[in-house]
Amino acid sequence: MLFTALGAHGHLYPLMPLAVAAREAGHHVVFATAEDFHATLGKAGFEPAKAGLTIGEAFATQISGDPRQAREEAPPEVLNALIGKVFGRVMPDAFAADLRALFEQNRPDLVVYEFGNAGGAFAAMTAGIPAVGHGFGRVSRDGQMIEIERVMQEHAAELGITDDRPSWGNPVVDICPPSVQAPDFLARARRLPLRPVGWSDAGDLPDGVADRDRGRPLVYLTLGTSPMSQAAVFTSAITGLSGLDADVLVATGPSLDPASLGEVPPNVRLESWVAQSALLPHVDLVVHHGGSGTTLGAFSAGAPQLVLPQGADQFTNAEAVLASGTGTRLLGDEVTAESVHETAARLLTDSTVADAVRGVAAEVAGMPSPAEVVQGLVSVYDG
Repeated sequence: MLFTALGAHGHLYPLMPLAVAAREAGHHVVFATAEDFHATLGKAGFEPAKAGLTIGEAFATQISGDPRQAREEAPPEVLNALIGKVFGRVMPDAFAADLRALFEQNRPDLVVYEFGNAGGAFAAMTAGIPAVGHGFGRVSRDGQMIEIERVMQEHAAELGITDDRPSWGNPVVDICPPSVQAPDFLARARRLPLRPVGWSDAGDLPDGVADRDRGRPLVYLTLGTSPMSQAAVFTSAITGLSGLDADVLVATGPSLDPASLGEVPPNVRLESWVAQSALLPHVDLVVHHGGSGTTLGAFSAGAPQLVLPQGADQFTNAEAVLASGTGTRLLGDEVTAESVHETAARLLTDSTVADAVRGVAAEVAGMPSPAEVVQGLVSVYDG
């Protein structure tokens, strides 16, 4: 089995539990992605193969100067067109070229491609290799995602791939609980449900988390791993959360130096990185950006959510949290220290939210395990 994902934490990590289960079932697993993540794959015991570009590298091929600054300063219509081209054509072309070369060396029986990595689907389908898509969260068809899908479908048609069902008619491993998944996707996709099992690089919990006093709430704040400018949001959120009678653990991610946030109150702890999947079962409230991994992880762990979406599919994830009753959201200028404090305090004590959270957590627990889904994958390439 060849697994392939875009070179980004939120795209690669969701595939890891199924890849581990496939390896443990005795299958030979190769994992193809950008070289930046080969060390991560190696530590997890996988055979890595070079394929494609990182998201940053892909944007750099289209922008002169600082890609991050250019994205932040571009008008919305220009930015949407750029994002559509990068995700719908630049990265698929790069991945497909590298994967076709891999297929010539060692043709896999099955390709499992992450949903955002159209190049994995295109390479497998044009080579006549059975393929399965793998979702990373709730399927969004809003905002920038509309342009990405348009360019992907146009690209697929040029290759003779014309099935307009989700993931071009291939089966799709869906890790999103059905109650919060997009209704259109549920109606049209060939779904293989999979329990969202968190995965993190090996690492210990921060000191004091495992043996802490559970009578005092632990609030976890993260804005993910993407290189967006987030210092102002962190500052407002930390100020608001620090006023709670709670401990606050902040993961700043690889794009922000914790020291840049200055001195913080004594009940706030700053970390650049945490083993999130290990941390979430200990958390009483998750305040986050709406990334799919954090959203699903909070659903699984039974933690209420306060979502502060910043871009991409984070807004529709925030809507799903709100609609499910498992938390709420603050948008744009609503994110102030006062509003974060008031909303977080309410979520920590709201019994209605707690009931909804338990309901979704039970739904997640009832979904098939990775080991069970591996058997379904075998049936795909067995015909």
